Amino acid sequence: MTSSDRPIRWGILATGGIAAAFTEDLLAVPGAEVAAVASRTEPAARAFADRFGIPRAYGSWAELAADPEVDVVYVATPHTAHHDATTLMLEAGKAVLCEKPFTLNTRQAEQLVATARARQRFLMEAMWMYFNPVVRRVVELVRGGAIGEVRAVHADFGFPAPPDPTSRLLDPAAGGGALLDLGVYPVSFAHLLLGEPERIEAVATLTPEGVDEHTAVVLGHAGGALSLLSCSLVAGYGQRASVHGSTGRIELPTDFFHATSFVLHRDGGTAERFTLDRGPGHGLGLEAAEVVRCLRAGLTESPLVPLDGSLAVMRTLDTVRARIGVHYPGE
Repeated sequence: MTSSDRPIRWGILATGGIAAAFTEDLLAVPGAEVAAVASRTEPAARAFADRFGIPRAYGSWAELAADPEVDVVYVATPHTAHHDATTLMLEAGKAVLCEKPFTLNTRQAEQLVATARARQRFLMEAMWMYFNPVVRRVVELVRGGAIGEVRAVHADFGFPAPPDPTSRLLDPAAGGGALLDLGVYPVSFAHLLLGEPERIEAVATLTPEGVDEHTAVVLGHAGGALSLLSCSLVAGYGQRASVHGSTGRIELPTDFFHATSFVLHRDGGTAERFTLDRGPGHGLGLEAAEVVRCLRAGLTESPLVPLDGSLAVMRTLDTVRARIGVHYPGE
């Protein structure tokens, strides 16, 4: 996989919407080749393969794991299956890019990291937000002192989900609720800027099924900084975020996790607007390109999405769930 004279060969595991969006972007990534796709049924895999011109389609995860012509697998299953699917691929010798949230809970995430490290296989959580040019520039400015000492991070992700009693978002057995599907973005944004918190408080409104539909989180970080975060399946927030420092602030006015612009306000100065191109497609190709780069370099994890960072986010999510009383079957 470190040879530069052939493409990195990808397998796609699952055929849902995020798998389709990722594959569409992956086809445009230099040095990448989509070699195979797998689903729980062969017809679903074949339809996906025909749609994207993928040469091999499998009706089981095991067949994809056994394919010697696949270097890395993108795991795009629902997050309740991330642990089992990723473990299977790692144990078969594949590198893995696993969708977020990394797993259902910290225990599962720790098992994946241990497996990857023991087998010296590449593993990365697919937190595409970390590769967004706007987010990376914001981090660069903050760490460079553009707004002084960071005192607070605000981030919200919410939309009114269509009422559907059969939706996985309402199903505890499917890891439902706002926190893991939407809240992972604000939590990850706060971790990126301020690190793992020292104190975690949360309050939520739960559905009759026992998952959170509206959650607010306060994180207390070293040095006194606070993160004020929320996620919702019943309210539209606009997906805004901001970073507040001792000498200014940065505002991402909408869709902060894949933004194209932000505004820097320095105390006493004129607001500066930055617009950055996130590239073609959906923006998912940036994380795929990082996987290709890491595999060519012989790395087993990305410095931009380190495994310890993914574990830290999972610890925060677990604590939030404990605070609001959301538990999944089998935990």
